Amino acid sequence: MAGTALLAAALTACSGGSGSGGSADGKAELKQKPEMAVSVNLTGDQVKAGGPVTVTVAAGRLAQVKVTDAKGAELPGKIADDGRTWTSERNAPPGAEYKVEAQNTESQSATAQFRTSAADKVNKVSINLPKGSTVGVAMPVSLVFDNPVTNKAEVEKQLKVTASDNAEGSWGWVKDYSGNDRVDWRPKEFWKPGTDVKVEMKLNGVDSGKGGGIFARDYATEFKIGKDRRIQVSLDTKKMSVTEDGQTVKTIPVSAGTPGGKKASWSGKMVIMSKEGTIRMDSQTVGLDDAYDKMVDYSMRLTWSGMYAHAAPWNAANFGRANSSSGCVGMSDADAKEFFAQSQVGDPFEVVGEGSKGNAELGNGYGEWNLSWDQWKAKSALAGSPQNG
Repeated sequence: MAGTALLAAALTACSGGSGSGGSADGKAELKQKPEMAVSVNLTGDQVKAGGPVTVTVAAGRLAQVKVTDAKGAELPGKIADDGRTWTSERNAPPGAEYKVEAQNTESQSATAQFRTSAADKVNKVSINLPKGSTVGVAMPVSLVFDNPVTNKAEVEKQLKVTASDNAEGSWGWVKDYSGNDRVDWRPKEFWKPGTDVKVEMKLNGVDSGKGGGIFARDYATEFKIGKDRRIQVSLDTKKMSVTEDGQTVKTIPVSAGTPGGKKASWSGKMVIMSKEGTIRMDSQTVGLDDAYDKMVDYSMRLTWSGMYAHAAPWNAANFGRANSSSGCVGMSDADAKEFFAQSQVGDPFEVVGEGSKGNAELGNGYGEWNLSWDQWKAKSALAGSPQNG
């Protein structure tokens, strides 16, 4: 078999006598079994990573194949129905050394080794949900990639979300605000409180496609869904309503973005992305010239472009009366302190009413809830539909 490693392991057979025609008592000499030979599609010390491992037996049928790395981790795979080949379910990752151990149905065995070369380029993933976190009912799983992903379907096949209540959901590809490729998973409806969620990303050895490189590790995280707490801001009434389990628990007078132009608030369905506390807000960083530069308390991020809900004591005269901020939702120190303490990352935050500048782009925060379920499912690469937001 050209281009493959032929391996053999001979098992010594017993013989009945010294004569070529058999022993004096009539017992025939047992013939020696033919040597077992297998071939492996990956050979040598500089094998290119990113492809599956295939083991083929020259004759007979395979009974068992083990492919293990230097740490003892096994590469899973299956023997074909005809027993002639074994193929790994996952690709061989870069920079790994493997030992192949094959056994046939005649209890013969053969071994081989190969080593994959280091990747020219490695892709990595940033995950929005730390392991063990508790989040609100609107929180999506969001993965941002360091390098481009052109093999979106191949990457998506390796991603799995398991919810304790078997919630239905879908992956969808968007362009992150940073410009990087991103894939999010959202359930069909908001999560149910108390749900445990596990995310598995079996990406080790998967090729991102042109310009993206190969993944060199797997990723995983798990999180829990907290209380059902939802926020809605009305630009018309200048009030923010907070509900828990469907019951209104607080109504807060606010002042949102100044209608018209760049200082208007984004509208639509957003998600509290992070609770950042006291931060410096500089209008020049968001294209608003020198409108403001100050330290702001109880800040909770709603978009990557800089829309927050926060304390705004300098604007107290306008709470509940006029929308006059530079785009954020401001409230009193006392209200902001309580709101900050009770809110969860992942709580849905909706802005309705007149005077907004419309919905933010999908990747400018977590905007997937502005799409219908069918629209969101269409963004899955496995649906054969548009892949970028």
